[in-house]
Amino acid sequence: MIFDYAKLDTLATQEAAHYQGKQPYPYAVFDDFALVSAATAALESFPRPDSMAFYKYDNPLEKKLAMDQIGKLPQPIASILTELNSVSFLRFLETLTGISGLIPDPYYRGGGIHQSESGGKLDIHIDFNNHPKLNIYRRLNAILYLNKDWQPDYNGYFEIWDGYQKRQAHVLTQKIESIAPLFNRFVIFSTSERSYHGFPDPIQCPPGVTRKSIAVYYYTATGPKDASADPHSTTFIARPDDPNSPELDSLREKRNKNRLSTNIT
Repeated sequence: MIFDYAKLDTLATQEAAHYQGKQPYPYAVFDDFALVSAATAALESFPRPDSMAFYKYDNPLEKKLAMDQIGKLPQPIASILTELNSVSFLRFLETLTGISGLIPDPYYRGGGIHQSESGGKLDIHIDFNNHPKLNIYRRLNAILYLNKDWQPDYNGYFEIWDGYQKRQAHVLTQKIESIAPLFNRFVIFSTSERSYHGFPDPIQCPPGVTRKSIAVYYYTATGPKDASADPHSTTFIARPDDPNSPELDSLREKRNKNRLSTNIT
């Protein structure tokens, strides 16, 4: 077993109104989410950075390792990923979020496992909004963190930001919340053209320590009522206090159209 569905079903019913009314966009943070045995097994089997051919993102906007090929992952992690795409879990999500007809991604595109070493980061962004293979609309992100004894000075906090769009440009206004990536903590949020998020401050963890997570994304066949954006790639946005840098602005523009240099095929 991965989850206690009696517990999750109660949680979804109790938290649905709170989640759906959250500002600046719907999100929730749940601790002790999976069964401890399942989360512990996933952590203990989590691949080291040098143990497999991770996808590598290594540029000024994003520094992380990822792997979305479930067949290459250890069984405890593959089992969690499979369960996150199950009918039972979809029912939990639909009750919590109020979004019906959720579709899991059998390709785990952009999801799977993520890992960041010291210096790792992910600038504030909104995600790609259309599945390039299935041509369906992205609606939810779900992240299960697997970091025991994570210290505040390690950074790597997941940040929720508010902002707006003006003349097709995104502008961030203020940070709403910083969420520590603690062991067995689950973060879920609705994706949109204003779901600004990331962990932009470079990680400062000691050697041998990495920031670990399992991530999955969910879709619907049609977009939300207010969906108006054309399909786009991940879109990075500067924070209000980030240094003015034409070089970074140029990189953001390139990344917003496609991946930067990467080993992903």
